[in-house]
Amino acid sequence: MMASVAARELADGEVVFVGIGLPNLACNLARRTHAPNLVLIYESGAVGATPSRLPVSIGDPALVTGSLMVCGMADVFQLFLQNGRIEVGFLGGAQVDRQGNINTTVIGDYKKPKVRLPGSGGAAEIAIHAQRILIVAKLSPRGFPERVDFVTSPGQRVAKVITDKAVLERDDASGELMLAALYPGVEPAAVQAGVGWKLRSRQKLGRLGAPSSAELQLLREVLDPHRLYLRS
Repeated sequence: MMASVAARELADGEVVFVGIGLPNLACNLARRTHAPNLVLIYESGAVGATPSRLPVSIGDPALVTGSLMVCGMADVFQLFLQNGRIEVGFLGGAQVDRQGNINTTVIGDYKKPKVRLPGSGGAAEIAIHAQRILIVAKLSPRGFPERVDFVTSPGQRVAKVITDKAVLERDDASGELMLAALYPGVEPAAVQAGVGWKLRSRQKLGRLGAPSSAELQLLREVLDPHRLYLRS
């Protein structure tokens, strides 16, 4: 469901900075369905990648074959990302707060953390320079506190958060994440239980449809037959 919903957020012809995991699955699903002209850019330097199979990492050779360009990481960040050419960036994180800020640095106090995380990588640059950000993350009170322990990547450009139960959307007036649409069989109370603040809702909540049979076949049999990202 998360991969399908994330794929539907992408329009044909958009330039997308792709990450490994569910965003990778979503982008390649979109490219094989409604957005065949999606321009996929991977951090490793593959620009306009058209992988024949789902790449297992940003260094997968499948990204090189048929791509428009292969360059260095510095070129990806300087010439494409910082130059304003990336329309959509996918991000995730250990924590996401009500303002869409992302924490991938520490859990707890920075000087004496309970857990030290990998850090930003390129996430902060993506959060700042991509035209809009989509976050893909499962709901939990620990993962969605009212305020993150450390702001690794600012949330000003976060447009939507695609979770395992619903889609949260930025409110333009307050900058706060709000409940925008529910998955089949999910009620607002179940979403509220997964966040650490009083979650406001859009006046008219959307109801998202389940993945189509064609989408499910692509996900299960073509894109991810070995269940690298999908779990039964």
